[in-house]
Amino acid sequence: MFADDTGIFEKKIFYEYILKTKIDGSDLSTRIARLFEVLDTPPEQRIKQTILSDELKRFAYINGKLFSERIPFADFNSKMRKILLECSGLNWGYISPAIFGAMFQGVMNTQERREFGAHYTSEENILKVIEPLFLDELWAEFERIKGNSTQLEQFHNKLGKLKFLDPACGCGNFLIVTYRELRRIELEVLKMRVDIGQQMVIDIPSYCKINVNQFYGIEYEEFPCQIAQVGMWLIDHQMNTLIAEYFGLYFARLPLINSATIINGNALTINWESIVPKYDLNFILGNPPFVGYSNQSEEQKRHITNVFVNYQGKPIKNSGKIDYVTGWYYKAAKYIQNTSIRVAFVSTNSIVQGEQVAPIWETLMNMFRIVINFAYRTFVWSNEAKGKAAVHCVIIGFSLYNTRKKVILDGDKAEIVENINPYLINAPNVFIESRTKPICNVPEMVYGNKPADGGHLIIEADEYENFFKNEPQSIKYIKQLLGATEFINNSPRWCLWLVNAEPAEIKKMPMVLERIELVRKFRLSSPKKATQMRALTPSLFMEIRQPNSNYIIIPSHSSEKRAYIPIGFVDKEIIVNNAVHILPNATLYHFGILTSKIHMIWVKTVCGRIKSDFRYSKDIVYNNFPWPDPTEKQTEDIKKAASEILNVRSLYPNSSLADLYDPLTMPSDLIKAHNNLDRAVVAAYRGKGFKKEAERIADLMERYLQLVSNK
Repeated sequence: MFADDTGIFEKKIFYEYILKTKIDGSDLSTRIARLFEVLDTPPEQRIKQTILSDELKRFAYINGKLFSERIPFADFNSKMRKILLECSGLNWGYISPAIFGAMFQGVMNTQERREFGAHYTSEENILKVIEPLFLDELWAEFERIKGNSTQLEQFHNKLGKLKFLDPACGCGNFLIVTYRELRRIELEVLKMRVDIGQQMVIDIPSYCKINVNQFYGIEYEEFPCQIAQVGMWLIDHQMNTLIAEYFGLYFARLPLINSATIINGNALTINWESIVPKYDLNFILGNPPFVGYSNQSEEQKRHITNVFVNYQGKPIKNSGKIDYVTGWYYKAAKYIQNTSIRVAFVSTNSIVQGEQVAPIWETLMNMFRIVINFAYRTFVWSNEAKGKAAVHCVIIGFSLYNTRKKVILDGDKAEIVENINPYLINAPNVFIESRTKPICNVPEMVYGNKPADGGHLIIEADEYENFFKNEPQSIKYIKQLLGATEFINNSPRWCLWLVNAEPAEIKKMPMVLERIELVRKFRLSSPKKATQMRALTPSLFMEIRQPNSNYIIIPSHSSEKRAYIPIGFVDKEIIVNNAVHILPNATLYHFGILTSKIHMIWVKTVCGRIKSDFRYSKDIVYNNFPWPDPTEKQTEDIKKAASEILNVRSLYPNSSLADLYDPLTMPSDLIKAHNNLDRAVVAAYRGKGFKKEAERIADLMERYLQLVSNK
């Protein structure tokens, strides 16, 4: 249908060929199979086929192995024939070949997409990769030299020698869009060479220097490989047509001779140099699979640990806890050694957050000496495919050398910077590793109590009244329970807290005994040895860390939309579960620092994320946080401002913390109280004022490095 509408075939001969089939469609599959054979037959062989019909002789020889495979066709019926004819009536000449990626993702089921991490990349996101990687630079060079015929010819020759590899090419969208953009530059070069007086060569094929054989891809699935191959031929013909229309000449590269090199295989086990020698290559780009380490199959985990190795060939520490996409980073970093190749990948944002940063980037930067040249900070994934991924991504461009300028892109903002570190900020290269103790002299943070009870020690809001009514003796063992959700949303929940309970008294409560027995059975059925052992004490939470005094509670998860993570003091009689972190022996001063904007800047930079929401961590966030060294007066100022925040909250007894910290409903007096606290905390750091968050986090990381050095 594409060939019908773009001049590859005589006008509409495919449509006419289908139209001549029987109305019931019974002969359609046979006729299409015969047509495909003819499209694969060169003219010198056709001459020998004396009984070849005139209608088949009209079809051009395609070659390129596009129609060489002989596979059975499905039987057609009248409805299918009608649909095919209707589709043939559309104009396929301007279809974007990139749309096949969306179609392919659409026919994969959710489980397949999750297993393969297959997520089609939209043109918008592809341009986010290729523009800063090379396209902006090429256009700038063209603008600079377009009036000089000698330099223009040299530039044109350069375009014809550039080579690109997408080691996770899927249906070829990156290669297709890259090819199209290069041909657009070439068209402008051709126009300019004519405009400045150079003789126009009538033979356009020899005049166009860019071809599909400059492109290479690796793809795990066979069918997308074929789509990518065809997509490159389609976009090639479209761009040839565009050039031909401008110069008023016909141009079609038939029969197909050149083709992109698309290899069906696993990029993490293939030697990339067997596909394209690294000294011939200029750019590596793409969108490797999105599979978090917790969702990886055993085979995928082996791939990563086999790839992510040190000089001795042993797996890098914590390489079993990093995302699948990082295997492509490692392979690319190793492949580009001693070259000027530049690389850019779309990735899940988890590789620049939390505990993954150290094992990934310390290896890449220290072992392979890569430098980040540009980066798009977290953006929400979007494409035109149905069932698209709900993920948050970053784009990272790197090489072995510093480019002329480094740029951090955040939404519509672009900032020229001196350095881009693994957290994608303008600061020194820092690898914040998991730490079991705080780096500063502050109280130790711990996890909340872990039930591991199958829910049987928990009393939900709708169970509470009935439980108390039927088991009145249990009242002294029923305590309020808080997790992140209950604390933030002020949701009522209770639990059986049987620490130090008399066994004889427990035996008098049949409903309690029943629940304890269910806990025992639940723990015994666990595959984990540690949980099974806790079946010996089924009346207790599996892990108990309940403080003996009032304490601070910090939700482990909180929405990114809030300016501050809601934290607060909790009475020692209230039980917390392991969905929160707790800080025993904390004061108003500690509360003030933790609920300040400076601490939130640190959280936003180094914490892990669930999609884009904060995932607070004691070992990464809290234990590595560089606390200030305030004077006595500054400490008192922080305490006073922190106390005022608690006072303002108390003025709204019917509002939850979710209500109070919602950006749309946060009370003005609470905003004012937080602003006062933020000023007091900034003063305690005694540093210069910073206009941007990026400058503040750079300062915090400098302080962190100093603390590590002192240690």
